[in-house]
Amino acid sequence: MSGLKNGILVAALLALGACTGNPWDDAAGVGGPGAAGLGAGSALDPQSPAYFQQEVGDRVLFAVDQSSLSEAAKSTLVGQARWLTANPDFIVTIQGHADEQGTREYNLALGARRANAAREFLISQGIAGSRLKVVSFGKERPVEICSNEACYAQNRRAVTVLAGGLTG
Repeated sequence: MSGLKNGILVAALLALGACTGNPWDDAAGVGGPGAAGLGAGSALDPQSPAYFQQEVGDRVLFAVDQSSLSEAAKSTLVGQARWLTANPDFIVTIQGHADEQGTREYNLALGARRANAAREFLISQGIAGSRLKVVSFGKERPVEICSNEACYAQNRRAVTVLAGGLTG
Protein backbone atom coordinates (compact mmCIF):
# COMPACT_ATOMS: atom_id res chain seq x y z
CA MET A 1 0.00 0.00 0.00
CA SER A 2 2.88 2.35 0.71
CA GLY A 3 4.10 2.03 -2.91
CA LEU A 4 0.64 2.89 -4.20
CA LYS A 5 0.47 5.97 -1.96
CA ASN A 6 3.90 7.12 -3.16
CA GLY A 7 2.84 6.63 -6.79
CA ILE A 8 -0.33 8.65 -6.27
CA LEU A 9 1.62 11.40 -4.49
CA VAL A 10 4.17 11.63 -7.31
CA ALA A 11 1.41 11.73 -9.93
CA ALA A 12 -0.41 14.47 -8.02
CA LEU A 13 2.76 16.55 -7.70
CA LEU A 14 3.48 16.19 -11.42
CA ALA A 15 -0.08 17.21 -12.27
CA LEU A 16 0.14 20.28 -10.03
CA GLY A 17 3.48 21.23 -11.53
CA ALA A 18 2.01 21.12 -15.02
CA CYS A 19 -0.77 23.49 -13.99
CA THR A 20 1.50 26.23 -12.68
CA GLY A 21 2.90 27.25 -16.07
CA ASN A 22 1.89 30.60 -17.56
CA PRO A 23 0.57 30.06 -21.11
CA TRP A 24 1.87 33.53 -22.08
CA ASP A 25 5.39 32.86 -20.81
CA ASP A 26 8.18 32.91 -23.43
CA ALA A 27 9.71 29.78 -21.95
CA ALA A 28 6.49 27.83 -22.37
CA GLY A 29 6.70 27.88 -26.16
CA VAL A 30 2.95 28.41 -26.53
CA GLY A 31 0.50 31.21 -26.08
CA GLY A 32 -0.09 34.68 -27.44
CA PRO A 33 2.01 37.81 -27.51
CA GLY A 34 5.46 37.22 -26.11
CA ALA A 35 5.39 33.53 -26.92
CA ALA A 36 8.70 31.92 -27.74
CA GLY A 37 10.11 33.27 -30.97
CA LEU A 38 7.47 35.98 -31.28
CA GLY A 39 8.83 38.61 -28.90
CA ALA A 40 10.79 41.73 -29.67
CA GLY A 41 14.22 40.88 -30.99
CA SER A 42 13.28 37.44 -32.29
CA ALA A 43 13.66 36.30 -35.88
CA LEU A 44 9.89 36.75 -36.28
CA ASP A 45 9.97 40.42 -35.22
CA PRO A 46 10.28 42.38 -38.51
CA GLN A 47 12.15 45.17 -36.71
CA SER A 48 14.82 42.95 -35.17
CA PRO A 49 18.38 42.36 -36.32
CA ALA A 50 17.66 38.62 -36.15
CA TYR A 51 14.85 39.06 -38.68
CA PHE A 52 17.15 41.13 -40.90
CA GLN A 53 19.84 38.46 -40.80
CA GLN A 54 17.63 35.41 -41.24
CA GLU A 55 14.67 36.60 -43.30
CA VAL A 56 16.01 39.52 -45.35
CA GLY A 57 19.56 38.20 -45.66
CA ASP A 58 22.68 39.90 -44.39
CA ARG A 59 25.13 38.81 -47.10
CA VAL A 60 25.65 38.75 -50.81
CA LEU A 61 28.07 36.49 -52.66
CA PHE A 62 30.42 37.24 -55.53
CA ALA A 63 32.06 35.35 -58.38
CA VAL A 64 35.81 34.71 -58.47
CA ASP A 65 37.83 37.96 -58.67
CA GLN A 66 34.62 39.98 -59.11
CA SER A 67 33.01 42.86 -57.30
CA SER A 68 30.01 43.22 -59.61
CA LEU A 69 26.64 42.35 -58.13
CA SER A 70 24.71 39.35 -59.43
CA GLU A 71 20.92 39.47 -59.81
CA ALA A 72 20.61 37.39 -56.62
CA ALA A 73 22.83 39.88 -54.77
CA LYS A 74 20.77 42.80 -56.05
CA SER A 75 17.58 41.11 -54.90
CA THR A 76 19.00 40.65 -51.39
CA LEU A 77 20.19 44.26 -51.31
CA VAL A 78 16.75 45.51 -52.39
CA GLY A 79 15.34 43.66 -49.37
CA GLN A 80 18.01 45.18 -47.14
CA ALA A 81 17.19 48.67 -48.45
CA ARG A 82 13.48 48.15 -47.70
CA TRP A 83 14.28 46.94 -44.21
CA LEU A 84 16.66 49.85 -43.56
CA THR A 85 14.06 52.32 -44.84
CA ALA A 86 11.50 50.88 -42.41
CA ASN A 87 14.06 50.88 -39.56
CA PRO A 88 15.82 54.26 -39.75
CA ASP A 89 17.48 53.98 -36.31
CA PHE A 90 19.95 51.43 -37.64
CA ILE A 91 23.27 52.16 -39.27
CA VAL A 92 25.34 49.47 -40.95
CA THR A 93 28.88 48.42 -41.62
CA ILE A 94 29.31 46.49 -44.83
CA GLN A 95 32.17 44.03 -44.50
CA GLY A 96 33.97 42.97 -47.67
CA HIS A 97 35.57 39.52 -47.77
CA ALA A 98 37.54 37.37 -50.20
CA ASP A 99 38.55 33.73 -50.44
CA GLU A 100 42.03 32.53 -49.52
CA GLN A 101 43.35 32.62 -53.06
CA GLY A 102 45.65 35.53 -53.90
CA THR A 103 47.79 37.82 -51.80
CA ARG A 104 46.68 39.57 -48.65
CA GLU A 105 46.93 42.98 -50.34
CA TYR A 106 44.94 41.89 -53.40
CA ASN A 107 42.19 40.40 -51.25
CA LEU A 108 41.95 43.47 -49.02
CA ALA A 109 41.43 45.62 -52.13
CA LEU A 110 38.93 43.13 -53.57
CA GLY A 111 37.01 43.02 -50.28
CA ALA A 112 36.85 46.83 -50.30
CA ARG A 113 35.48 46.84 -53.86
CA ARG A 114 32.83 44.28 -52.87
CA ALA A 115 31.75 46.23 -49.79
CA ASN A 116 31.63 49.45 -51.82
CA ALA A 117 29.54 47.78 -54.55
CA ALA A 118 26.96 46.82 -51.92
CA ARG A 119 27.12 50.30 -50.37
CA GLU A 120 26.60 52.05 -53.71
CA PHE A 121 23.65 49.80 -54.51
CA LEU A 122 22.01 50.58 -51.16
CA ILE A 123 22.54 54.30 -51.79
CA SER A 124 20.90 53.90 -55.21
CA GLN A 125 17.91 52.44 -53.35
CA GLY A 126 17.55 55.57 -51.20
CA ILE A 127 19.61 54.69 -48.12
CA ALA A 128 21.66 57.67 -46.91
CA GLY A 129 25.38 57.20 -47.37
CA SER A 130 25.90 58.54 -43.84
CA ARG A 131 24.25 55.34 -42.51
CA LEU A 132 26.66 53.06 -44.39
CA LYS A 133 30.30 52.34 -43.50
CA VAL A 134 32.56 49.87 -45.27
CA VAL A 135 35.47 47.79 -44.08
CA SER A 136 37.48 45.11 -45.83
CA PHE A 137 38.80 42.00 -44.15
CA GLY A 138 40.14 40.43 -47.34
CA LYS A 139 40.80 36.76 -46.66
CA GLU A 140 41.34 37.23 -42.91
CA ARG A 141 37.86 36.17 -41.70
CA PRO A 142 36.66 33.14 -43.65
CA VAL A 143 33.32 31.55 -42.78
CA GLU A 144 34.44 28.29 -44.37
CA ILE A 145 37.93 26.86 -44.07
CA CYS A 146 38.94 24.37 -46.72
CA SER A 147 40.62 24.55 -50.09
CA ASN A 148 37.80 23.82 -52.52
CA GLU A 149 35.32 25.86 -54.52
CA ALA A 150 32.39 25.26 -52.15
CA CYS A 151 34.33 26.97 -49.35
CA TYR A 152 35.77 29.67 -51.56
CA ALA A 153 32.29 30.59 -52.80
CA GLN A 154 31.01 31.19 -49.23
CA ASN A 155 34.01 33.39 -48.42
CA ARG A 156 33.57 35.71 -51.43
CA ARG A 157 30.98 37.96 -49.80
CA ALA A 158 29.85 41.30 -48.48
CA VAL A 159 28.08 41.15 -45.11
CA THR A 160 25.80 43.91 -43.84
CA VAL A 161 26.20 44.23 -40.07
CA LEU A 162 23.63 46.28 -38.16
CA ALA A 163 24.39 48.74 -35.36
CA GLY A 164 22.07 51.03 -33.44
CA GLY A 165 18.36 50.58 -33.06
CA LEU A 166 18.98 49.25 -29.58
CA THR A 167 16.79 51.76 -27.79
CA GLY A 168 13.11 51.40 -27.62
